[in-house]
Amino acid sequence: MTSALLALLLSGASGCGTDYGSLPTYSAERRLLQMVVEVPAGTNHLQAYNPETSKFEPVQRAGLAQVVDYLPCPGNQGFIPGTQAGESGAPLPTLVLAETQPPGTVLEVLPLSLLTLDDAGQFRQIVLTVPARPSQQILPGITTWQALLDKYSGIRTTIGQWYQHQGRPGEIRIVSWKDEQAAEQAIRQAR
Repeated sequence: MTSALLALLLSGASGCGTDYGSLPTYSAERRLLQMVVEVPAGTNHLQAYNPETSKFEPVQRAGLAQVVDYLPCPGNQGFIPGTQAGESGAPLPTLVLAETQPPGTVLEVLPLSLLTLDDAGQFRQIVLTVPARPSQQILPGITTWQALLDKYSGIRTTIGQWYQHQGRPGEIRIVSWKDEQAAEQAIRQAR
């Protein structure tokens, strides 16, 4: 995707005014977990949904828009609506392994894993997911953590390094990877 097209997608989605924070955790029709894309796959520019402005805004670090000094995002980073993670009250973060989607895209997803990070002394959990719809899947037949590990043994390293590079060297470390049952439990606890 060209940078001009990505910029067009980002600018068009950021002003839509949809209140993504009020979406339900599970889709009404199919009762599947939902996620909202904030950072499209293939970019290094972090942004987050601001419920006060109903816009996707750059994540700030030391007063500057945060750009991850590493390879582009290996999936679409976002959040699970209707959840609160930890003391911050922010929604539970998620990463969906799928083709790039513009910010504001709402996808039905299947949880695969729960990644726990130590981010400068604060624990963060990220739910790793895949699209629920077969037509959106880039990893056909992967519906469990073990199946993902069996087929793509380096997945922990790839995704772990993406998150570790969101901070200064040594600031963010991997605490654990757990399976889909742990991910589902974390989602229930965050509701």
